[in-house]
Amino acid sequence: MAQSSKTASASRNAKNLQRQVIDFVMQQKNNTYNYKQVAHAIGAKTAAQQRNIALQLVEMAFNGEIIEVSPGKYKSPQRGNEAIGVFVRRSNGKNSVVTEADGESIFVAERNSMHALNGDIVRVNIAARRRGAEPEAEVVEIIEKKEQTFIGTLKVDKHFGYLLTDSKFLSTDIFIPKAKLKGGKTGDKAVVRITDWKDDFKNPSGEVVDILGQAGENTAEIHAILAEYGLPYKYPSAVEKAADKIDAGITDEVIAQRLDMRDVLTFTIDPVDAKDFDDALSFRTLPNGNYEVGVHIADVTHYVHPDTIIDKEAQKRATSVYLVDRVVPMLPEHLCNGICSLRPNEEKLAFSVIFEMDNEAKVLNSMISRTVIKSDRRFSYEEAQEVIETGLGDCVEEIQKLNDLAKILRRQRYENGSVEFDRAEVKFHIDEKGKPLGVFFKVSKDANKLIEEFMLLANKTVASFVGKPIGKKKPKAFVYRVHDVPDPSRLADLAAIARNFGYKVKSSGTPREINRSINRMLAEVKGRGEENYLSTLAIRSMAKAIYTTDNIGHYGLGFEYYTHFTSPIRRYPDMMVHRLLEKYLHNGRSANLQKLEEQCKHSSEMEQLAANAERSSIKYKQVEYMQEHLGETYTGIISGVTEWGLYVELNDNLCEGLVPMRDLADDYYDFDEKNHCLIGRRNNHRYRLGDNVDIKVARADLEKKQLDFILLDNKGNALRREDDMGSKVSVAEALSHGKKKRRRK
Repeated sequence: MAQSSKTASASRNAKNLQRQVIDFVMQQKNNTYNYKQVAHAIGAKTAAQQRNIALQLVEMAFNGEIIEVSPGKYKSPQRGNEAIGVFVRRSNGKNSVVTEADGESIFVAERNSMHALNGDIVRVNIAARRRGAEPEAEVVEIIEKKEQTFIGTLKVDKHFGYLLTDSKFLSTDIFIPKAKLKGGKTGDKAVVRITDWKDDFKNPSGEVVDILGQAGENTAEIHAILAEYGLPYKYPSAVEKAADKIDAGITDEVIAQRLDMRDVLTFTIDPVDAKDFDDALSFRTLPNGNYEVGVHIADVTHYVHPDTIIDKEAQKRATSVYLVDRVVPMLPEHLCNGICSLRPNEEKLAFSVIFEMDNEAKVLNSMISRTVIKSDRRFSYEEAQEVIETGLGDCVEEIQKLNDLAKILRRQRYENGSVEFDRAEVKFHIDEKGKPLGVFFKVSKDANKLIEEFMLLANKTVASFVGKPIGKKKPKAFVYRVHDVPDPSRLADLAAIARNFGYKVKSSGTPREINRSINRMLAEVKGRGEENYLSTLAIRSMAKAIYTTDNIGHYGLGFEYYTHFTSPIRRYPDMMVHRLLEKYLHNGRSANLQKLEEQCKHSSEMEQLAANAERSSIKYKQVEYMQEHLGETYTGIISGVTEWGLYVELNDNLCEGLVPMRDLADDYYDFDEKNHCLIGRRNNHRYRLGDNVDIKVARADLEKKQLDFILLDNKGNALRREDDMGSKVSVAEALSHGKKKRRRK
């Protein structure tokens, strides 16, 4: 009887919880929400209650009662049957429109697309949603066409040509009339603009914008990567000519308006192959026994004035792009490698932050000023590291003292909540033709960290000067480098998974408490089997840093105020900061906030494109390098788990390849998104993010920048289906199956 009473009580509680969830949903109008927000609003605190809420929301979305606008995020279906949004085209046919009103992604079949292209602004009719079915939309008008260019290889016949593309945004080739080929020949890598796509035509028509060179040739392929991301691959001659006319102009009159620090010991520490030296350090011991440390930054804005042809080009580019074999500069070479670069034994103009510090690295005073300097020595990181390690060489006392101060600053930063991620960078030994001959890892040592700490200190000081003025003054409009708090659900997943391994990561509390717990976990996991898994999850839990006028602090660094001031040669936001700083040092009025924010947004977007292009160039060289190693076996770790297979990063060279789902021979596997693993249906075997595996290199496709691996068992045998066509699962089938699995949960 008691058991029956307990069951009845549990049933009543469950029904009460369901009613509360429904009441909450009905009150939300056009707001979006996830299960945690619902649980908090109705006071559901236990794990069981929160799990029931999550399941109820999934079921309501499946039944069409609410809309899942993105994974785990819901809203009430209050839309009409018409909407405006951005069209998203995919080569696999899974086109969609992202609505302007609420960001919902709605499927658009190809027959209903009007041949809209990726990024076009469209008006759609939305079909009435059927129970258990995904909503669909039909494009009825293309309101605004986005100019489309595609990269590929030309195939030219007698009367016309085609661009063979490998774009994730287009599944068809592009027809090109003979007169629009611009001299292109079969095998040329080309940039093509789509000019027309008639309703009843399978292929769009286009014209050649530029010929990059022969497919497979290094410069052509690197330029193709830049063009793919809409990044410039050559410098306008008019801008270079304007830059060439600029003279260094360090006259007595200019020097008289600045703090003269030419007689203070100054040096640069940069990569061995660097040419654009945009920062230098000066050091001297003061009569009171304290230390004066100067962080000197190239004064680019003295030479590049607002709204000039050089400034407009720099603003458009927003950043230099660092690829595996070259740098695509933001500024013309005459400026970035010439008159602005802080080269040794040359008088240079700088914007400086000068600190008075005691032996415990405490900043007693600081000053921001335009200066004139003269670098006494150019060190590479390797040379400075040798000075630190051996106590021999130039500037020994100064470099070692700076290193001591930097170590204190770094320790204090971590104690105050800065996150400590330390991953090796992959680099290539490349011959004169661009062919990769070998792979090596760039590891950050004390010399690198010395420079990093003083640059961080300068950036923080500049941001605090503007954002936290003395007295009752209000902060003026400024450019901040901000880093938002981690996604709560990802942080909760990290904490739960770390707990399974016996580590404690806080998923709530102050940023300092959370980050210190992550640092503690990262330190404890060093050298253990789960290191790769947990450190990868920790990195993925973090948000991306961006530029904005809205200062929310920098979570990853644990700084309340932070900006980018130290690299104006290669980042436009630093130039913006220099101009604002000069204005505010002379009591100028606050800048236009809206205009600054627009520039910040553009710079953030260009930074992301540059990072994507850099990764793509690394991927290209990895595939090119691995072409020479087909059939060889390696050990690696599972670096990614998806519906379509496993990504494996090799220990020897950090090259990453895919083990397709269809090639996992011993079982049929389902994707467990929350726990980052594939689980066998029959044997329950798991392939988990961070697991160590053995592989054989099966394919290296340069055109797709893709490596395919085969998993090996502990005897070195391939775990792969051979000629078992009935058993193979395509990527599309795997994706479809993964989505069905998520809907069933």
